[in-house]
Amino acid sequence: MTLRIEAAHKEFRARGGARVVALDGVDLEARSGELLVVVGPSGSGKSTLLRAIAGLETLDAGRVMIGEREVTHVPAGRRDVAMVFQEAALFPHLGVAANIGIGERARGSRRRAVAARVREVARTLDIAHLLDRMPAELSGGERQRVALARAMIRAPRVCLLDEPLASVDAGLRLRMRAEIRSVQRSLGVPTVHVTHDQTEAMALGDRVAVLAAGRVLQCASPAELYARPATAEVARIFGPLPMNLLPAAGGVVVGVRPERVRVCGTDGGGGGRAGSVVAVEPAGEECLVRVRADGDLLARLPWADAPHVGEWVIVAWRPEDEHHFDAVTGERR
Repeated sequence: MTLRIEAAHKEFRARGGARVVALDGVDLEARSGELLVVVGPSGSGKSTLLRAIAGLETLDAGRVMIGEREVTHVPAGRRDVAMVFQEAALFPHLGVAANIGIGERARGSRRRAVAARVREVARTLDIAHLLDRMPAELSGGERQRVALARAMIRAPRVCLLDEPLASVDAGLRLRMRAEIRSVQRSLGVPTVHVTHDQTEAMALGDRVAVLAAGRVLQCASPAELYARPATAEVARIFGPLPMNLLPAAGGVVVGVRPERVRVCGTDGGGGGRAGSVVAVEPAGEECLVRVRADGDLLARLPWADAPHVGEWVIVAWRPEDEHHFDAVTGERR
């Protein structure tokens, strides 16, 4: 089973009648058993894309294919697509077991069969002990697991996840990522996961599609996107930290990852660019150092190597750590 989005185009009218292009010729494919992550800044079209796949938005042009079946104009309820939203959206008057099984009961499944399936899915997601509770008694992470269980019980043809971890406490996200991956593998269906969290995208995606202004800039494995971004915009969007992009001679923009930048004292720096340290921010065992040197440069360093704000330093990197982009088109050279 493969999910394909072909030449998808969608426009909205903003206040005052201005035309807003949400999707601008999007082509994407999520293969059977694959977890495709869509990442991009706010307003890039991520949620519109997901809603178009689910049937909650109608495309102005293009089509949506699930397997060999075109579903572009098929109502949402007949697409056999499960969707998990940022907010768990549980029915507050129903218990956990009833929330998980409500869709199956609405489709006419036998009560005993639904109850058995609810228990099976709940065990998979480690929420069997919560089946008798009400949504108000659950933590944010528990509510999200119930929402995942409600999607999983359907055995859908396609699964869509719209920033499901955005409202989960930071301490639970690592575990929830593992649970999402486990659920996705057990379903074995094309899964599209939308997020703005770069770490989440790198950790979860078999492939990642970088979206901006309604267009797919690049779709590749997380490792390829990190190592060989196709454009300067992808380099700026994708990664734990934005890539430093510096104008150079010959119509070239030089890119270097913050984790590849060295910061040295002026007495032992060798080559490089001189500048003043304008900020030092904690990042666990490391720190983020911002240096003003012909523009701002960001470096990720061990705390032991951290300079002081106001200190004059040299920033440098190895030639092999440089990425080169065309200054006009932004494309990789």
